[in-house]
Amino acid sequence: MEKSSKEFLVQLLETPSPSGYEVPVQNLVREYASKFADDIRTDLHGNVIASCNPKADLRVMFAGHADQIGLIVTHINDSGFIYTSPIGGWDPQQLVGQRMTIHASAGPIPAVIARKAIHLLEPSERKEVVKQKDLWLDIGAKDKAEAKEAVAIGDCVTLELGYQEMRNGLANSPGMDDKTGLWVCMEAARRAVKRGGLKVALHSVATVQEEVGLRGAATSTYGINPHVGIAVDVTHATDCPTIDKNQEGDVKLGGGPVVYRGPNINPVVASRLKAAGETADTPLQWCGIGRPPGTDANAMQLSRGGVATAIVSVPNRYMHSAVEMVSLDDLDQCADLLAEFVLGIEADADFTPR
Repeated sequence: MEKSSKEFLVQLLETPSPSGYEVPVQNLVREYASKFADDIRTDLHGNVIASCNPKADLRVMFAGHADQIGLIVTHINDSGFIYTSPIGGWDPQQLVGQRMTIHASAGPIPAVIARKAIHLLEPSERKEVVKQKDLWLDIGAKDKAEAKEAVAIGDCVTLELGYQEMRNGLANSPGMDDKTGLWVCMEAARRAVKRGGLKVALHSVATVQEEVGLRGAATSTYGINPHVGIAVDVTHATDCPTIDKNQEGDVKLGGGPVVYRGPNINPVVASRLKAAGETADTPLQWCGIGRPPGTDANAMQLSRGGVATAIVSVPNRYMHSAVEMVSLDDLDQCADLLAEFVLGIEADADFTPR
């Protein structure tokens, strides 16, 4: 991974972007894409579209969502404690005892989120599953007036952001879902342009609001009207305790990109991804999914008259937590795979299943 590419990844991960509040990350995307894209535009929804060779007739779209799960401020009580609602799918157990950041208009505000100490819990309370509505943010304010000077209703909240490298080329951070996929889409486009020979129009998109309904994918796909679309997201790594591989598949960190098969996947695209992996000498992991996935691919496939879609995923341990973990080698290989795939598409390629 080149130094500048890795710096871009870390910047993405350390910049807040809850669904609907993606602007800070999208600013980074525009700056990075300006180094290789022929055209960069931001649509009214907030999707950033980096286009390479845009005048070609056959259109290919890569989509990685810029948004992460978060919270939104809904109430400040008389004592200055702050209550929130979730943005996206949270397990409230993941929030207890976390350092948080409220992204206010005047700048970030440090906060903690907690419940009363275990010493004070009744025996019955210890057995209860924590509910989001029973958790509050504490910014150290002495009362409501002081809290309202710093925080406004509608401010977004994230876990305290931070990137940390570990053994064996692994790294953890909040927001690996799906800033890693966004990174792969932009990096694959950069690598394809650098190699040269692109025969199709490549639109690499940082989509918005995936975590609240695949919204950005729906609007950006409609606007681009691609023939082929690949959603790049994370998937569950199953190489840790308690996960049933019989149901979830055998997915390892460091095992390479995960490519899916199933009704959401165009078989021609899947076949070409397999061939691209062989050409690039990139190991692939395969998973099957028999239902509509919760990724941008679902919205892409059903746009207009239909799009030949596929899903390429980055293995991720501990998804939707403060310690999402990925392999940097997997990210590199995902970008190489997509670059090889798009460079191998002929100008008159046909992706109709036959």
